[in-house]
Amino acid sequence: MRPRLEAPRPTCVRDEQSEDEAAIRIVHERAFGQPDEADLVDALRLGGYVKVSLVAEADGQVVGHILFTDLPIQTDAVVIPALALAPMGVLPEYQRQGLGSALIGSGLESCHDRGYQAVVVLGHPNYYPRFGFSAELARQIESPYAGEAFMATELVPGCLDGVKGRVTYAAPFQEL
Repeated sequence: MRPRLEAPRPTCVRDEQSEDEAAIRIVHERAFGQPDEADLVDALRLGGYVKVSLVAEADGQVVGHILFTDLPIQTDAVVIPALALAPMGVLPEYQRQGLGSALIGSGLESCHDRGYQAVVVLGHPNYYPRFGFSAELARQIESPYAGEAFMATELVPGCLDGVKGRVTYAAPFQEL
């Protein structure tokens, strides 16, 4: 069995720059083994839906990416400023080393700092709860998705208490 080489730790997590676009595309194509997620990122960026987009770098190379897009929660009384987390990708040789966790932690902090109250994700139910995501918090949010993989987290404690609402994902999500 060949020993696994230790990949360098990220030197930083930062906002995406326009010159990162090609590297971000490669991250998603390699992370998911297909172009769909990379195409989604491009379409969301082109449509103006992106609110937070961060990259992780190691040795000056983009090795991970996370994207948050507008996903307001509409209730009968108010609109809760929320975002959708999707997609997140890390180059295969950098996976299982904490890069995804670093991207999610920095991403949630950035979303909070920009005034958003909640984040919704359709993701692995054994992974995202460690960041505060809960299917229970999302249960009263009407969406094209449901079940244990559809989760939400509060960036402002209590903002989803008793909330019954609905979300509409940006058009590029529906074209997947």
